[in-house]
Order: sequence, then C-alpha cells, then structure tokens
Amino acid sequence: MGSACIKVTKYFLFLFNLLFFILGAVILGFGVWILVDKSSFISVLQTSYNSLRVGSYVFMSVGAFTMLMSFLGCIGAVNEVRCLLGVYFAFLLLILIAQVAAGTLFYFKIGKVKQEMGNIVMELIRNYNSSQNNSAQNTWDYVQAQVQCCGWVSFQNWTENAELMSSTNITYPCSCKEKKQENDRPVMGFCQQPSNNTVISNNPEYWPVYKEGCMKKVQAWLQENMAVILGVCVGVAVIELLGMLLSICLCRHIHSEDYSKVPKY
Repeated sequence: MGSACIKVTKYFLFLFNLLFFILGAVILGFGVWILVDKSSFISVLQTSYNSLRVGSYVFMSVGAFTMLMSFLGCIGAVNEVRCLLGVYFAFLLLILIAQVAAGTLFYFKIGKVKQEMGNIVMELIRNYNSSQNNSAQNTWDYVQAQVQCCGWVSFQNWTENAELMSSTNITYPCSCKEKKQENDRPVMGFCQQPSNNTVISNNPEYWPVYKEGCMKKVQAWLQENMAVILGVCVGVAVIELLGMLLSICLCRHIHSEDYSKVPKY
C-alpha cells in the first residue's frame, strides 16, 4: 500500500472515529434519558421493573466506553501507533459481540417484557390511592390523558380498585375523562359526577371516560422507540465493522512505530 493510500486510510479512520464518538454520546444520552425521565411511560416501568434501570446503566456504560475507544482510535490513526490500533480493534470486536448478544437476548425476551409491562400497570391500577402523591401514579395519569385511553385492556380494569368502587356516587379516574377541548389539562386522582337519584351505585357504564384501554397504544409507542434504538444499534454496528476493517488495514501497513508521536499528558 502506498504512502498516499495509508494517509487516506488514516484520515478516513479519524473521521470514522469522530462519527463513532457522536454515536457513543447518543447511546450515553439515551441511557441517561431512561434513568431520569419522569414524564412518560418509562417512569411507570422504572418503579417496578428493575431490569429497565439496569438496562439504562448498561447503555450509559456502553456509550461512555464507545466514546473512550473512539478517542483511542483517533490517537492511534493520526499518530500511526500500531499498539493503540491493535487495542482499538480488539475492543471494537468485544463491543460488537456484546451488542449482538444483547440484541439476541432482548429479541427472545420481548414477550416477557410485554407481559411484565401489563402486570406492572394492573398492579398500579389496583393499588392507586387518590390521597397519595406518587410519581408512578402521576405518570400513569399523564399517559391516560395524553394517549386518550383508560385502564390497560379497557376502562373496566379500574373496577379492580377498591377505593374507587367503594364510592356510592358515580366516581371515575379524572385522567380518563373524555376531553372537551384539546387544551384541557389532565387532573389527578378520582372525580365525582353530580348526584343523580336514578343511580345508586358507582356503575362503570355511567363513567364519562375513554372506553379504549391503553395497552395497544402504549405497546405501539414502545415499538416505535425500540425501532429507533435498533436503528441506532445497527448504525453503530456497521460503523464498528468499518472501523475494524480500516484499523486492521492501517495496522498491517505500519512497519515501524515512533512512540515520540504519542501525546504525553
């Protein structure tokens, strides 16, 4: 390989690592979002599903490690250090294997995740307490109001809440109420209908709420987000393969190393 080709390969590898650094930052940011998000359905899952919290730490670790590896790759490419390029190749290979293993594991556990998601929501509905200011309850109220749904499978799921069904008047979840206007703000807790002498019990059929459950809409929302995650992961994997190819080509054609080129801090 001529000196001109080596130079082109070197700077292609540098640009590749710059892009790789940005993708690592995206993965790191996604892990942070899962951990700190309090305004979407992710917050409901976090409170009862520890695997999601663990997954956020995994994303953050992989993102930080990816950024570190891209930094080493930049130094190894620009300064033509075979040792750093070899380490860079080995770690890229490990990251790629880990990503494939994690993706395979997630694919085979997606059914269990959906089932667990339904169990978490149903437990939240059963134990919902209107007198408590609970972040998971507030988030689920927000989801019902924004997605315009009620319960998990249907609004009838709320009949399993003892506090709600103990009322003798028409009482329903406020966040399930059908909106009259788009700018209506969701209200937390339970609401009561004006007293009606013809109704002597809290019959769900008289609730002015959305009849459709949230299951299909929430699962569709998660599916869309998972598609984005998978897209990012596939993009990272393709870039990793290109980086491995470029690094091994450059490493093979560097015949001697000048360690004086390596920056010293």
